[in-house]
Amino acid sequence: MRRLVRLVVSTGALATLTVWGPGVLPAHAEDEITIDHVQADKGRVDLVLSVDGVPGGVTDLSTLKVTVDGRLVDAEAKTVSAGDIQRSTVLVLDASNSMQRGGKFDAAKVAIDAFLESAPPDVAIGLVTFAGKITESIEPTTDHETIRAALAAVTLKRGTSVYDGIQRGVELAGTEGSRSLLVLSDGADTNSQTTLDVAGGEAETAGVIIDVVSLTDPLEIAGLVSVADDTGGSVIPADPGALNRVFTERGTALAQQVLVSFSAPEGTSEEASIDVSLEADGSTYTDAVFASLGADLQTPNVKVVESGKALVSKPFMLAGAAALALGLAGVLATVLTGGDSRSSTEKRLDAYFNAGSGGTGKGRRKNKNSADIKGSAVALTDKVVSADLETRINQRLAGAGSSLNAAEWVLLHAGIAVAAAVAGFILGGGGLAMLGLILGAALPWVYLKWRHGRRLNAFNGQLAQTLGLMAGGLQAGLSLPQAVDSVVKEGHQPMAGELQRALIEQRLGIDITDALEAVGHRMESADFGWVVMAIRIQREVGGNLAEILHTVADTLREREYLRRQVKALSAEGRLSGYILTALPVLVGLYMTFANPEYVSLLYTTVPGFIILGLAGFLLALGSFAMAKLAKVEV
Repeated sequence: MRRLVRLVVSTGALATLTVWGPGVLPAHAEDEITIDHVQADKGRVDLVLSVDGVPGGVTDLSTLKVTVDGRLVDAEAKTVSAGDIQRSTVLVLDASNSMQRGGKFDAAKVAIDAFLESAPPDVAIGLVTFAGKITESIEPTTDHETIRAALAAVTLKRGTSVYDGIQRGVELAGTEGSRSLLVLSDGADTNSQTTLDVAGGEAETAGVIIDVVSLTDPLEIAGLVSVADDTGGSVIPADPGALNRVFTERGTALAQQVLVSFSAPEGTSEEASIDVSLEADGSTYTDAVFASLGADLQTPNVKVVESGKALVSKPFMLAGAAALALGLAGVLATVLTGGDSRSSTEKRLDAYFNAGSGGTGKGRRKNKNSADIKGSAVALTDKVVSADLETRINQRLAGAGSSLNAAEWVLLHAGIAVAAAVAGFILGGGGLAMLGLILGAALPWVYLKWRHGRRLNAFNGQLAQTLGLMAGGLQAGLSLPQAVDSVVKEGHQPMAGELQRALIEQRLGIDITDALEAVGHRMESADFGWVVMAIRIQREVGGNLAEILHTVADTLREREYLRRQVKALSAEGRLSGYILTALPVLVGLYMTFANPEYVSLLYTTVPGFIILGLAGFLLALGSFAMAKLAKVEV
């Protein structure tokens, strides 16, 4: 629904309040036509025209002419019927005790019943009754019997809050289609919580027309006259005996409304003046509005390609993005699942050394078959990755339990970052492309760290039980490697898998303590490092290793119990930190897709980049502070 600014008000509107005599009000909507509603979509304009003010009625719509900014357009006109456009009217009825005098309330109920009979069945009708406060509120409905039943149950009370009634009626009218309020009151406002300026302003902003049926002295409703005039409505004078006729005429007026449809001419601006004229009985009747035709205005039947505009529609762009994503996924799958030309011995040795504490394994990768797609891609990536970086990545991958090596991980990581950047560019341009690149570069590392953390927690949780099994084996006469082997056979992952790697290294000639130390280094487990230290000391100075392991196991068991207790007690603080850190990011992502024009200033202007940088710094600082407050070292 498009907002309207009235240019020409009804010719029967009041000239001034001072010329009224007691009980005299101007006639309503006589000798005129009135544009009640305008809506536009991509250059197609529909307007609702009330013609009930034309004496004798309108019998020939062919004389109707429409101009947009002074240019005549071809328009189609017909009487509004069900399904053409949404129409709703809200009855705002005074239910104060004063309406009892002179039988005004009974006359009002009879008049409203006549209105319900004469109104077209497709018009949704709502009801608001008020006294000292709102007493009844029914949303517009095409079931007119609901309104009759509600009206029959209304009881009169003290006070008059007509401004509250108007405000509530505007809320019930909604935001779509042709909407109007029909207000019936016999006195001035005495109890409203809102003001007439607020109620009238909301009606004018929402494009709701207010017609006022007055049963009182005009001086008491001067404000309502102003509101009716501002919204394009009218003031209808009546007495209890004339109410039935007035409401019947209002219902008949709805049945006579005309729907005028036309296409905006080429070159029309987003806001334009629309003039409508109609000839009847030798006279010409006119009305005009200044209407917003919307930023999405398009000239019908004219294809214009301007510089900077997309030549491909959004569905095709999304289809292209999906095809590109599938292509990248296929390339990555081919790279990561390609054949391996190494012999079985080379593969076994690679597994043994890669499970160790730091072998880079560069020599054996030079023997890969360059004709193999995976081998070629990994070999190319391997040349870029330095030995130092490769060692750190391999250590992190091994700790996380991943079967990838450093070169494969870097290749996969780069593919994810590029795919995210391309998808962001297709969906939202350069800003989203940069965001996708950053997320594609950061999230895989975050995932790897999270996976390593989960595995480390499980590893530390099994440590006390593992030491108990090893101590039992030593007491039974087993050697240390045999005790470790018993844990591998009886234990669970990840402990069993890591100790199995240590045994493999020991069988290849590495000292068992060095192999166990590599396990602690790979898993980044300080607790396991202390266990290895205790084993080294025992081997150097002697002593009962089984008893030492039992003591260390008891200590670690108590530490794990305390660690879990602290984690449970600090869960609320950590959860608050996660929520407060993620909330701005998630809201920003939502707004980027829900209202991109609103957010685009942040990544298309220099001040926007400054604000984003400052916000990111403050968010990181706050996240760091909350993490430190919620973290308790055990």
